[in-house]
Amino acid sequence: MTDPLAQARSSAPEPLQPRPRRIGLFGGSFDPVHRGHRVLADAALAQLGLDELRWVVAAQPWQKARRLASAEDRAAMVALAIADEPRHRLESCELERTGPSYSIDTVEQLQAQAARDGVAAQWFLLIGQDQYANLATWRRWPELLDRVTLAVAARDGRRPTPGEALAAHPHRIVQVAMPPVPLSSTALRAALQAGCDPLALVPDQLCAPVAQYLARRQLYHLDPAQSSDAAPEGICPRPSPP
Repeated sequence: MTDPLAQARSSAPEPLQPRPRRIGLFGGSFDPVHRGHRVLADAALAQLGLDELRWVVAAQPWQKARRLASAEDRAAMVALAIADEPRHRLESCELERTGPSYSIDTVEQLQAQAARDGVAAQWFLLIGQDQYANLATWRRWPELLDRVTLAVAARDGRRPTPGEALAAHPHRIVQVAMPPVPLSSTALRAALQAGCDPLALVPDQLCAPVAQYLARRQLYHLDPAQSSDAAPEGICPRPSPP
């Protein structure tokens, strides 16, 4: 005789497995972090359906020869810039490692940690068009491509273009549509070095907490006697006429 209870158990559907977490990694020197970074990060959250986006502050960016603000200051500014959105997270692994900061080392470390914690995840590496074009210069880049999906900022509706070596190597890519935000950390540093008040850059270039941090710490500030450079056109607002 057939056991009805056993038959019911055998025909019961398998329990649904939780979907992998969708985790984005957004690396950079963030020297300083500005509104353009946040616009891209928010676009990635919305368009990729990310559960979290980890901002990876590079302690020693291997492709930058110039002197940067301290890693502690840059991490503090990122923490201030993302404090209002819980899906944005400051990732400190590169700050805790010694030596140059390489993306492949970071991805390996974070994926190994997720595996130890029993977290199934799909990983996205958020980069800009320039980084995408030059990705074949990165350390162990073919291994990196095997581990992540590239999420590339597509500015002004333009399709991201890979370099020749990257185009010949299979890789996963999704585009992140980004509105035009004509900002750069280079121009912001120049403006601040030329004497621009950080608080005058709120909200178009900087969020208020970051501007306040810059003003308090006097980051990128130079004595006017040490530099004759003017603030880049269009960055530092002109004083209102009396």
